[in-house]
Amino acid sequence: MNAGARQWQRVGWGAVLVALCVLPFLFKNFRVFQLNLVLVYAIAVLGLNVLTGYNGQISLGHGAFYAIGAYTAAILMEYGGAPYWATPPVAAAICFAFGVLIGFPALRLAGPYLALATFALALAVPQLLKYDAIEQWTGGVQGIVLMKPDPPFEFALFGQPLSPDRWLYLYTLAIAVLMFVIARNLLRGRVGRALIAIRDHPIAAAAMGIDLARFKTLAFGVSAAFTGVAGALGAVVVSFVAPDSFTVFLSIFLLVGAVVGGLASISGAIFGAIFIQFVPNIADEISKSAPWAIYGVFLIAFMLLMPSGVSGMLRKLWARFVPRPEGRR
Repeated sequence: MNAGARQWQRVGWGAVLVALCVLPFLFKNFRVFQLNLVLVYAIAVLGLNVLTGYNGQISLGHGAFYAIGAYTAAILMEYGGAPYWATPPVAAAICFAFGVLIGFPALRLAGPYLALATFALALAVPQLLKYDAIEQWTGGVQGIVLMKPDPPFEFALFGQPLSPDRWLYLYTLAIAVLMFVIARNLLRGRVGRALIAIRDHPIAAAAMGIDLARFKTLAFGVSAAFTGVAGALGAVVVSFVAPDSFTVFLSIFLLVGAVVGGLASISGAIFGAIFIQFVPNIADEISKSAPWAIYGVFLIAFMLLMPSGVSGMLRKLWARFVPRPEGRR
């Protein structure tokens, strides 16, 4: 890519970022709350994509890491008096450690066996959060209620004031941009190439000198850290955590988001998050009696029409309708 193209690309991304900053002032607070969840889910799906899309390890347990991140933030804020903005780094560190611990035994598992092992993790963590010995910290089945932070300054745009939900949107957007930049730099460098090589042909990767155990464990840790950050942000946005909020369905939804958005795609996490947040609501509006049946129809339609995900379809459309520069094939 030449210097002119890079310059236009920076201008384009700058315009998108400005539009995203203006977006919450165009909607009421409930829609802004939903947009907050889209950003949170995008980070979580991105974390899962690091593991499943780029490294080929199937996980049905990332809802557990999301729950650990959420409870880390809630406990720090409720009992430690920590500010909300200080909780995501701590959640990332704790979930990275848990991810590495899970990654070690996962080295002996692959495919459906790994999926079942992580599925067991997703089943176990909500029950462990109800355990009597730690109920004084987790709140047991009642969970922990948090207060939404007030905006640090007064501001209004288009007649809409900077409410707590709008401030949290801007804060979550800043964290999301940071996480996407980190993922892009990580996955487009040496680590990303090693993860893809292990996914595509582990024997050949080992023959080339790639340490399979190290990189597969690293993938688990990084993936869990991203999901933990999402969980911490989700706890602040929703202002409530409880064990029953992190059932196994959350893990399944995150995997659905990764597949619908596009595996091994950084931008696909955004489309997957939009699917997770809005398609169930649309299905419920279409049919109050059988919303999951409608949801299934949507999911089947997406897989039939876009087998490589939304991002894969967009790449194909771009390659078809945008001519390549002369001299390139």
